[in-house]
Amino acid sequence: MTAPVPADVLSRLKAVLGADGWSQDPERLAPKLVEWRDRWVGATPFLALPRTTADVAAVVGICFEAGVAITPQGGNTGLVGGQIPQGEVLLSTERMRTIREVETFDDVLVAEAGVTLAAVHEAAAAVNRRFPLGLASEGSATVGGVVSTNAGGTQVLRYGMVRNLVLGLEAVLPNGEVWNGLKHLRKDNTGYDLKQLLIGAEGTLGVVTAAGLKLYPVMASRAVAMAGVESPEAAIRLLARAKDETGGAVEAFELMGRLGVEFALKNIAGTRDPLAEPHPWYVLAEFSSGEPGSAEAAMERFLASGLEAGLIRDAVVAQTDAQAKALWAIRENQSPAQKPEGATWKHDVSVPVSQVAAFLAEATAAMQAFAPGARVAAFGHMGDGNIHYDVLRPDGGSDAEHSAKRNDGSRIVHDIVAKLGGSISAEHGLGSMKTAEAERYKSPVEVQALRAIRLALDPKRIMNPRVLF
Repeated sequence: MTAPVPADVLSRLKAVLGADGWSQDPERLAPKLVEWRDRWVGATPFLALPRTTADVAAVVGICFEAGVAITPQGGNTGLVGGQIPQGEVLLSTERMRTIREVETFDDVLVAEAGVTLAAVHEAAAAVNRRFPLGLASEGSATVGGVVSTNAGGTQVLRYGMVRNLVLGLEAVLPNGEVWNGLKHLRKDNTGYDLKQLLIGAEGTLGVVTAAGLKLYPVMASRAVAMAGVESPEAAIRLLARAKDETGGAVEAFELMGRLGVEFALKNIAGTRDPLAEPHPWYVLAEFSSGEPGSAEAAMERFLASGLEAGLIRDAVVAQTDAQAKALWAIRENQSPAQKPEGATWKHDVSVPVSQVAAFLAEATAAMQAFAPGARVAAFGHMGDGNIHYDVLRPDGGSDAEHSAKRNDGSRIVHDIVAKLGGSISAEHGLGSMKTAEAERYKSPVEVQALRAIRLALDPKRIMNPRVLF
């Protein structure tokens, strides 16, 4: 737990924020102190609610001077506990919700840190553009949060992670100074790229207050289909075929095991089995194109060739937007559908696409040996090798007994990931959950360099002090 915040610091923070810019009301704080899976519960003596970048700078400056720690928080949708304070001042960006600019010639949208991803999508659509970051939590995930965690989502295969989707940033550095890097430039080759240090830094190098986001044209055609396949090996071969046959039109390529689909059917109201018969694995594919009818034609060719090659057992193509949403809902509800099933070890890992099948086979065999009866629900972004590998307690088993094995079980999974050249955190970050463990898989040279960067920017280590190196 972080050291108590001195009373004079609290008084100064209240003065600069004004009467409506802070809270110590336990009921007001409570939702911000619990992670949505209830795995982390935190504490804070003070909730700062800045409305402007100047407010953020004032808060950070006071805390820097006094050596008081800060935990920044966006929409509280993080899954590794980095946004949950343990005694630090909690700085929420929830009131920073202005979309400052939308420029279609530069294809950039400048949004403050508290703007939700859904609001970004709406603002882009209003000028016939799109921001291609799709998350199930888009209604609550915020710009500052997705930037600070370098969020991934379902369109990484085509557009990359947030790191690829940001043109510029505005941020308050740990000493309270404001850095305005809100550029519209696609090219700026003038040395170190500070925005790339801040992206994915999980609030440890400063507080992101606004971001310039890349916009893209709205596609004229879109096709969504779900196919039943025999194995992850078949899914990998289908992905290669999809890339070859569409010329880069693959928007998303998701993989789900049958158990996860069964959980959705059981625990998510309104879910229907996508195909007439059950299959061991499912692929959800989405193609898009700027040419009317092109995506639909490409999907038809892809499915026909997959069936002919014996890689697809059965498939369904969405004929309406509602049907497409229903297929996507099965994928997006994989995690919520697990909650009623009891204790789970969750893993957000990535391996080279070529190694996905090998990882699934080896990890599942290891889990069956380590925790007999445990249920494995694997799903994720096949297109970029990111698998959410979840190990649920045996049906009817003990939550406590399963949870007690989590650390040892996760170490087995992560060791397999590392052996295959992968990462123990693909898109959720390290947070409180994985910071210590990550050092096991990084070289001393890399850890030393990362610590030197942090020390240079935050010598007092006041920014999210429990997270990263």
